[in-house]
Amino acid sequence: MHPNPAFRQEPRARNLAFARARGFGILSINGPEGPLAAHIPFLLNADASFAELHLARSNPIARAGLPAPALIAVAGPDAYISPDWYGPHTDVPDQVPTWNYVAVHLRGTLEPLPEGALRPHVDALSAEHESRIAGKRPWTSAKMTEGAMPRMMRMILPFRFQVTAVEGTWKLNQNKTPEIRARAAVALSQGNAHAQDIAALIRQDLG
Repeated sequence: MHPNPAFRQEPRARNLAFARARGFGILSINGPEGPLAAHIPFLLNADASFAELHLARSNPIARAGLPAPALIAVAGPDAYISPDWYGPHTDVPDQVPTWNYVAVHLRGTLEPLPEGALRPHVDALSAEHESRIAGKRPWTSAKMTEGAMPRMMRMILPFRFQVTAVEGTWKLNQNKTPEIRARAAVALSQGNAHAQDIAALIRQDLG
């Protein structure tokens, strides 16, 4: 997380809403020989007190000594910021390049769940994301041929991540004047999808 408090003012509710909507992050723990990381979908419960997820049986995290302290890093849009976008050097001197981004860290404890929790978890996870796709009937595991789903689930294990802290960084040039931020947003709006998302967030922040 960026240490500048200007970038860390968003309320817990917005950070959690972002993490819930994204639903994908990097899970990391300290392993016996160094850090371990896995890219995972996850599902936050209603009050965000925990998230459920699954890992391949062969994943080193699944085979680590659990319960253990863990982190889920959830990344949002990011974009390079050129100093030229702030305005003429004569008006805005001695600026340097930077990077704007959104990221939320969920801190907590990772623990294994009984294997009986796996089927409800994967069904709930697919239902959540199928519900976001417009224009088609949601896929469900009922479409699988008999025996196929249990056979595939033998390769994964369920876990619960107990959330103890939520940290968010929304780095959107808040340390610049509104005029400078607006100029940066204009330039960002001409960039790729991530840059356009950052431009939209800056404009939203400016009101």
